[in-house]
Amino acid sequence: MAAPMKSVSKLSAERPQFSATSFQKKTRSKLVSIPGTRPSVQNGQLIVSTGVTSLDYLIGGGLAVGTLLLIEEDRYDSYSRMVLKYFLAEGVLCGHELFVASAQDNPDDILQDLPAPILDDIASHKPLEGRLQPFGPQDGQDSMKIAWRYQNLPKVQSALASSSRFGHYYDVSKTMEPEIRQAANCHCFYLPDHLTQSSPTHSPILESYSALLESLQEVIHREGFDGAAPPSKSRNILRIGLHSLGSPLWGDDLCCRDNPRHSHALTTFLYGLRALLRSSLSVAVVTVPSHLIQNRALMGSITRLCDSAVALESFKGSKRETNPLYKDYHGLLHVRQVPHLNCLTSELPDHKDLAFKLKRKQFTIERLHLPPDLSETVSRVSRGELAGAAMMGSACGSGTSGNKHLDF
Repeated sequence: MAAPMKSVSKLSAERPQFSATSFQKKTRSKLVSIPGTRPSVQNGQLIVSTGVTSLDYLIGGGLAVGTLLLIEEDRYDSYSRMVLKYFLAEGVLCGHELFVASAQDNPDDILQDLPAPILDDIASHKPLEGRLQPFGPQDGQDSMKIAWRYQNLPKVQSALASSSRFGHYYDVSKTMEPEIRQAANCHCFYLPDHLTQSSPTHSPILESYSALLESLQEVIHREGFDGAAPPSKSRNILRIGLHSLGSPLWGDDLCCRDNPRHSHALTTFLYGLRALLRSSLSVAVVTVPSHLIQNRALMGSITRLCDSAVALESFKGSKRETNPLYKDYHGLLHVRQVPHLNCLTSELPDHKDLAFKLKRKQFTIERLHLPPDLSETVSRVSRGELAGAAMMGSACGSGTSGNKHLDF
């Protein structure tokens, strides 16, 4: 029995010594430190600001790097163009590089109309703070005189804002100074300058989208946004703004027919764009004239190809423009899709009734709620109708004759 014990002891001596457990302490991975970015508190993804703080709040704190935001244009393309300018202006202040593509307006003209930043750190929280101040004794008495049964109910907070500030604020009544704008590195793609006279091909992607995708790929590779840059070069973010894709100016017939010939041209382009975004430090905002696209199933496919999607519905030229319910707003905002990155479920907005308005200096998104004066008017009208109905009922019950007329 001695020999086996010696062999066992010999094998145990030759066996390498392992630790008692295979578990190791989990260390936090280091994220890339880039100006104008921060990690998301929900999934740890690196995010940037869209320039509109209320829009950042709706999509989970900001726009994740490597993702695509779709904006369905309003009927006159005024507010969607403004949101795109906010996105580009935020990139200028953060020192990010820009890529602007358009088929209608020259990208240089879009960059010249960027809103001016408010650099004194005075944001639009002053009206909110004024609304949230506690009532004094005299205000409490007045509030009880007006509506005593609503005294203990929570006050309506219409503004959308997070606890921590992210991004900058802008004054849309002024344009950005040329010195600030020219300090940013901008790449422009104007479609009339890239079109060539060539024979039509049977490619699933249009020539305009193909040229745009090639130009994007060239900029991403040349500037090192795909990781090809040397380690000594500081990393940066490429902000991509594509204006009014799918319009006839891009050679697409999505807005012209129920069954377009190039039905898969835009979706094929979006597949290629997402592949470029996922493999680079870039983020994109695309506007699409969804109100002109007649095939709603195709529009649904376009929406699902994007990570986030919102729609702007303007009140211009509609009956809602004169409706007293919407007198404080300029349009409605619909959240079509929210991002779900590095998680099984996505965080949905806590409020679905959203509206936007353009103040004298700022574009904001707020919760839609019934104004107090409108509710008072409605109650007065309803009381008058009830009183009239009671008088008519008493007249019918008495059966007396007179000059009273009943209208049925």
